[in-house]
Amino acid sequence: MSDSPPEIFDRAARRLRRDRAAPDYADHAFLRDTMLDGIAERLDAVTRPFTDILDLGCFDGAFSPPPGARVVRCDAGFAFAARTGGVQADEDRLPFADATFDLVVSAGVLDQVNDLPGALALIRRVLRPDGLFLGAFVGAGSLHALRAALRIGESERPAARLHPQIDVRSAGDLLMRAGFALPVADVETLDVRYADLSRVFADLRGMAANNMLAQRQPLTRDVLARTFAAFADAADDTGRTRETFQIVFLTGWSPDPSQPKPARRGSATASLGDALNR
Repeated sequence: MSDSPPEIFDRAARRLRRDRAAPDYADHAFLRDTMLDGIAERLDAVTRPFTDILDLGCFDGAFSPPPGARVVRCDAGFAFAARTGGVQADEDRLPFADATFDLVVSAGVLDQVNDLPGALALIRRVLRPDGLFLGAFVGAGSLHALRAALRIGESERPAARLHPQIDVRSAGDLLMRAGFALPVADVETLDVRYADLSRVFADLRGMAANNMLAQRQPLTRDVLARTFAAFADAADDTGRTRETFQIVFLTGWSPDPSQPKPARRGSATASLGDALNR
């Protein structure tokens, strides 16, 4: 019996999809741009400086580090890594030494990792004590319209077409399991209105997020036609169908004795019931 996690995603297919998406990625980067904006807001709220940063899943290198900081780019795809002068590596197979960075940022890739618990544990290990991790990825509840159309399109023999998705509560649990201190997971919703399903597929390909499951099957013409029709039937009065992306944001700190600790159970000196009665 092996303790290795199952290979949900085809690693070779993922690398190939990222390389194919690289030339025109900027035309489809709206989702990651939104993630980077959210990460920047959270980073602005931190007063301490950062000097050594890992941009994990760097795509085209759009993440801007704080002034004066050194940044290492890392991507699973060769083309993105080469474009940014970075390192090619999967997120659950990081080649960096422990305590190398004081900030790790990851936007748009952690939902495509075979061993997400292992990847988070590695991120914590490459952080120095009191180092910060800020992440974002597409979470549960995303692509609702596409999922509904696919259910109609292949109602007789449904197959796995879209990637498994992690909800915000599970994401928080994973941070704790990986050993992060002060873990926070929250979610933001981004709605996009599409004229037709072909634009959804084009965006998913363009952002290197189309089907890379290890067990994947091609769509037949009949299923594809029914899926397109179902997506069009969901359009509003303007002729556009609303698609939803749930973006899960993660914040966690590498443990350090200087960090605040929760109060010991039973140490309270005032009763909550008395306070409510007052």
